[in-house]
Amino acid sequence: MAGRIEDYALIGDMQTAALVCRDGTVDWLCLPRFDSHAIFAGLLGTGEHGFWRLGPAYAPGTEPPTAARRGYRGDSLILESEWDTPRGTVRVTDFMPPRDGAPQLIRIVEGVSGRVPMRSELRMRFSYGRVVPWVHKHEGRTVAVAGPDSVWFDTEAETYGKALTTYADFTVAPGDRIAFTISWEPSHKQPPPLPEPEQSLVATEDFWREWVEHCTYHGPYREAVIRSLITLKALTYAPTGGIVAAPTTSLPEEIGGVRNWDYRYTWLRDAAITLSSLLRTGYREEARAWREWLLRAVAGDPENLQIMYGIAGERELGETELDWLPGYEGSTPVRVGNGAAHQLQLDVYGEVTEALHLAHMTGLARNDYASVLQLKLIRYLEDHWQEPDEGIWEVRGPRRHFVHSKVMAWVAVDRTIKLVESGDADGPLERWKQLRDDIHRDVCEKGYDEERNTFTQSYGSRELDASLLLIPQVGFLPPDDKRVIGTVEAIQRELSTSDGFILRYPTDGRDEGVDGLPGDEGAFLACSFWMADDLAMIGRVDEARKLFEKLLSLRNDLGLLAEEWDPRLQRQVGNFPQAFSHVPLIDTALRLTASGAYGG
Repeated sequence: MAGRIEDYALIGDMQTAALVCRDGTVDWLCLPRFDSHAIFAGLLGTGEHGFWRLGPAYAPGTEPPTAARRGYRGDSLILESEWDTPRGTVRVTDFMPPRDGAPQLIRIVEGVSGRVPMRSELRMRFSYGRVVPWVHKHEGRTVAVAGPDSVWFDTEAETYGKALTTYADFTVAPGDRIAFTISWEPSHKQPPPLPEPEQSLVATEDFWREWVEHCTYHGPYREAVIRSLITLKALTYAPTGGIVAAPTTSLPEEIGGVRNWDYRYTWLRDAAITLSSLLRTGYREEARAWREWLLRAVAGDPENLQIMYGIAGERELGETELDWLPGYEGSTPVRVGNGAAHQLQLDVYGEVTEALHLAHMTGLARNDYASVLQLKLIRYLEDHWQEPDEGIWEVRGPRRHFVHSKVMAWVAVDRTIKLVESGDADGPLERWKQLRDDIHRDVCEKGYDEERNTFTQSYGSRELDASLLLIPQVGFLPPDDKRVIGTVEAIQRELSTSDGFILRYPTDGRDEGVDGLPGDEGAFLACSFWMADDLAMIGRVDEARKLFEKLLSLRNDLGLLAEEWDPRLQRQVGNFPQAFSHVPLIDTALRLTASGAYGG
């Protein structure tokens, strides 16, 4: 059985990622890309669906021991786990070198004290646990082959096969270092080069140290910000600049429920806000790469803008269900692909335009087509902003006139007006100013409940929605506007959990709710960070700081956050780690630091 979501550590090479549990088991790894088929899918099933455990030997019929200590080596993505056993202490170092060739997962066992019996247990299952590969020896190396894929296993330790699993039993003493590596290569090509684990470790540590040095944030929350930035970097697909929302699929928003989605794609919204955080902390190269990715993905067809694409800009992300996987803690269905790709979500135009605007304002080298794209997006919005859509939360129920969508349409027009006024683009300035005023008036008339002094989720509804917290943050209304304050207070009253975190919107348990789905979900962490931002903006800075630091306490021991927090079970839920949680963490830290609202 897989561990709790927060029991996992992330390692990765900026093209794919693995999740390592506290007991030394890799339960999730897709090769060679984030969105490839998993060779270890135990996270969504059982040990029969693939895993790799490396740790102290243990008696048959008992649970493998968990590490007594673990942490990342400095500001890196190199994981170090230590076990204290009756026979001594051992350390395992796990990492994936930033690649210029075959993807590799390297695990180095080091004896610290005593003599510790160890075991490596490698069960490769291709196609998300469905296919048992042909495992054999080739020139002294172990290789697993199935269809187009081959995975090569290299180690100095003696290995043997049993029950379709590759084992190595060995003992380490102080100073011993034994490396294990798996490398992926297309099965029709020559074997990948022999790994060089120790050299790769040095190079990986150097890479992360040099990358972190570019961070311009040195405030009181630096540790949390740096770890979040490293996580965002790990979720970036280096060859194209695309940014995945998370490296996993189908980790449930409700344990045992159906709200299980594939997040291994590039959402324009998530990527745009990630870009903003990177720009605010000094990472222009990543911002430039994402902008280039965007221009390639959208190409000359902004009228058919998708809300998400594949990490190389692919448009077809057909959603299917893997019925042979029992799901994380019985949460089915397990989905790959995402049927929301072709939804209409008008807010995306605002997020993309805001990101391009920020890139322009922070001095990112000009790209003429970026300005052309921005103008094309606004021309599309002129004709379509009055349409209902599926909104930021990708509802699978009927389309509605979501207030947040209209607000972000206003943002798109506002930022484009600023682009024209700066002299860097040409457009019908007066017409667009009138459009901006029309959208603003429409929202304030149709999306505001005067009796309750709050904006609502959609025109004519009484439901609230945490995305309304973004109204002052994007400049639609000033923070001291009574309608903003009323909305913040209404969301606190009606969408807060018992421990003070914020739900996205009301859900209705077993019945189909506004999102067209049965069941409930946890508190959406991004919304709780937005609440902290708004509290700071309306002058309640002590309350904002306390909420922020309470949110920081939800991170696992390695500083990682999933998408949501289940207040009933007191555990993280949803895909992990989640860019849409780490981005607002960074933004709130920057806001609180600027306001002086931190510890004391």
